[in-house]
Amino acid sequence: MIKCLLVDDESPAIDLLKNHLQKFKEIEIVASCYNALEALAILKKEKVDLIFLDIEMPVLKGLDFLKSLQNPPKVIITTAYREYALEGYDLDIIDYLLKPISFDRFVKAIERFYNRQQFLNSEIKKIPKKQPAFMYVNVNKKHIKIIFNEVLFIESLKDYVRIHTKKERIVVKGNIGRIEELLPQEKFLRIHRSYIVSLDKVTAFTHRDVEIGEIEVPIGSSYYKDVFQILSLSV
Repeated sequence: MIKCLLVDDESPAIDLLKNHLQKFKEIEIVASCYNALEALAILKKEKVDLIFLDIEMPVLKGLDFLKSLQNPPKVIITTAYREYALEGYDLDIIDYLLKPISFDRFVKAIERFYNRQQFLNSEIKKIPKKQPAFMYVNVNKKHIKIIFNEVLFIESLKDYVRIHTKKERIVVKGNIGRIEELLPQEKFLRIHRSYIVSLDKVTAFTHRDVEIGEIEVPIGSSYYKDVFQILSLSV
């Protein structure tokens, strides 16, 4: 059973969340709180897996409350304000829901929570298919072997693709989408329409870019949410 906590200073918002959650038999509401201090008291005595957290509340705002927790449960933000989204994702939230929250959008947030839990707890164990450790690319009529573990990142250059490895840069005619299809998905991540990075080589990231040593690779605005969630899973 998944235990959740509702934190919002508006009764209608609490009622809507309760109504949505009634459809999920495996989720139990531990308590409903109208401010963050009440929520803090609940967390001291109850096990909570998921918090639905409002931002603009009296006494202590939602994000400040979240920052104060050393080992917070998973959090889904519920708010009427768009401007805190980036800060929220920097705090490793599951999702950011804007009020009024439709049931369809609510279901997507719950699915994201399930997916995160599944990844962290290894509830579903799959036998991975054996993946090749390399690929060949055609350069001036010669087939060059690219060993995946040596790739740092891949860059699109209009009609060409530049593959940056530990030792060299290899320019191949073609598009980055075709190269992406050849890469093992568990090792590489598309972070921009023009860039793919090797997950093993990422040394740091912000909401603007991914760092590979001293190299900064930009994150595309349309990729940010998915990129940040995937990279945050390994933090």
